[in-house]
This record gives sequence, C-alpha cells and structure tokens, in this order.
Amino acid sequence: MDDEPATGRAPRRPVFSPAADAIGSELDLRLTGSHVVDALTPGFCDAASVYLLERWLLEENAYASAEPPQIEARRLALRIGTDAPEDWEGLLPVGEVIVFPRGTPYTRAIATLETQLLDTVDAHTSARLSTSGGGDARMDVLLCTASFLVVPLHLRGIAVGFIACTRGPDRAPFLPVEAEAVESLAARACVALDNARRYERERRTALAIRRSLLPATEQVFEGCRIAHGYLPAGHDNIIGGDWFDVLPRSGGRVSLIVGDAMGHGPESAVAMIQLRTAVRTLAGLDISPAEMMHRLDALACDTPGASFATCMYAEWDARRRVCTFVGAGHPPPLIRDPGGRTGPVALTSPGLPLGLGMGTYEPTVLHVPDPVLLLLYSDGLV
Repeated sequence: MDDEPATGRAPRRPVFSPAADAIGSELDLRLTGSHVVDALTPGFCDAASVYLLERWLLEENAYASAEPPQIEARRLALRIGTDAPEDWEGLLPVGEVIVFPRGTPYTRAIATLETQLLDTVDAHTSARLSTSGGGDARMDVLLCTASFLVVPLHLRGIAVGFIACTRGPDRAPFLPVEAEAVESLAARACVALDNARRYERERRTALAIRRSLLPATEQVFEGCRIAHGYLPAGHDNIIGGDWFDVLPRSGGRVSLIVGDAMGHGPESAVAMIQLRTAVRTLAGLDISPAEMMHRLDALACDTPGASFATCMYAEWDARRRVCTFVGAGHPPPLIRDPGGRTGPVALTSPGLPLGLGMGTYEPTVLHVPDPVLLLLYSDGLV
C-alpha cells in the first residue's frame, strides 16, 4: 500500500491484516480487542490500542452528548510494532483504568462520536506517560509519534470506547481515507464487543443461578453415599439448562434427579429452576415416581422453555434395597456391579421428553442386594 496517493489518483483504502477477519469470531472481550489491534499493527500503524468505557462495561447510563468532565476507560488491548521497547507490557498493562479529562481527543471523540486526527499524542497523555514512566527511556520511544488517530467506538448512538492509533516520524501521517477505514473496522468491532459483553453478562447470571442451586459436594444417607460434579461443556463453557438434585425422603429413601432444559443462558436456567422446584414440591406429596413424572410433564406444558426438557428420576429405598427409575427422554443411568462390570440400566421405557403432554412413564424397579455404583448424568457426557 502506498503511504501517499499518486498524482491525480484517489488514495486507496488500506487493507488490514487477516486478523481483521477474526473480529466477532469469539464471544470474549479481550480476544476481540486483541483481534482489533492485531489487524492494525504493524501494517497500518506502529501502535494500536482499544479502550472501553468503565460505565459501559458496568452497564450504566451512557454519556450525554455534551463533552463530559472526564471519562474512565479500561485498556482492553494494546499492540506495539516491531520497534517496541523491551517489556512494554509492564509500562502499559492491559486492564489498567485511566481517567481522561475534558479537552483531550478521547473525551471529544466520546462526546461527538467523531474521529480525532492529530499530529502527535495530546499533551495530557504525553505528560501522564512521562510521569508514570519515571524517566524510563522506553517511554520516550512510545511517545515518538508523528500522527495520532482516535476513532470512537459507538453503537446505536451510544459511545462505548475508542481505538487509538499512532505512527512514528518515519511513516506518512494518517490520511482521511485511512481514518474512514478504521471507522469501518471500529463499527464491526463494536458489534462484536457488545455481543461479547452481553454474553459475559448472561454467563455471570447463569453461573450465579447455578451456584445457588448446587447441593452439597458430598452427602451421606442411609445405605448410600452421594457425590456430584458439574462442568459446563461446549464452546466457551456456555452455561446450559442441565440440573440435578438430591432429596432425602422418609423411610430411608433418597430421590436422585438429573434433568436438562433445552438452550443456554438465563432462559434455560429459569426453566431449570422451575422444574427443580416442581420436583421438590411433588416429592413432598409422597407420590409414586411414575405419578411424579406425569405431573412434571403437565407442568412443563405451561412452563416457558421447559418443553422437550429431559429428566431421569431415581428413588433409592435403602431398607428394601430397591431403586426405582423413571425416565423422560433422558440417557439411562449407568451401573457398575461388585465385579466391576459397567452398563446402562435396562429401562422398561425411556419415556418422552417433558412438556409434550402425551408421555407414558413406566417405572423400572431394580433390586440391589450388593453395593453398586450408580451414575446419573446429562447428555453432555455422551
């Protein structure tokens, strides 16, 4: 790419590195920020950084159109080209929150949602870096710029942060057409960053729900010892609707339940909560396992997100040495006998998933005279 257009020819838009194609491929804020700076450096500029507003990350109200007295922004990503000083990451750490006062190109970009093009780094940033560097010669290298570009990140008229690019004195200054190209890149990046932020918010919500519902790690009841584990599986450990519960019953009985509500995130977590609560309520009625599954099926018909949920219910009677199973489209339990042989429990009927209103749930009664190991699991293990 020519730094300056030939006479009589319009300047060409820059072509960023292949890293630009990866923007939006990950539901991760830091990875998205890294893809942005990798797309820009070193081919387009000598250094690039991405900053996100703290109040946007915290989901507070956006700034008004007037220039704010100051902004607090977190450094999400930073890359310096081949002439980077040694250990520059320690000088400008990712994750650092910086306060930018009124009158800087950053606050102007946030207030106006317009790109700021300057000949050099602004005086405030230069003074701040010089002070934080404590006379470190490496900081002088970073401050040696001849062209400085600040491009706002905004979505639906709301500022969420900015991209900063610098070029040293040995390169031509940024052209307006190049600034427009970065604006296009910023628009793509902003959508990806917003998706990543929303995903992280949903993930935190689902994790909080999950933690509040997990039973004790290990429980001991009459004639049995119960241990469990929960590990999200799949892309980026997305939280799904898998759930389980352990319910002590009267007469030396214990109920074990594993279920799976379709989907991921808060909606499936809410469906999971409703199903789990229903099982606890129905267990208190002391009805048969088959009747419990019939009632759970009827409840799922009227519960958003619960249709096609699967469930495996096992009731262990320690005094009779009997375990009764009822399934609703769920993978069968595995059992290991005293001889070490492992296999699925032969269910009378696998049953239909919940919420269809036409399931036939038949119990399977298994006599267990000797100690065995029983495993209930969700389909993520298969």
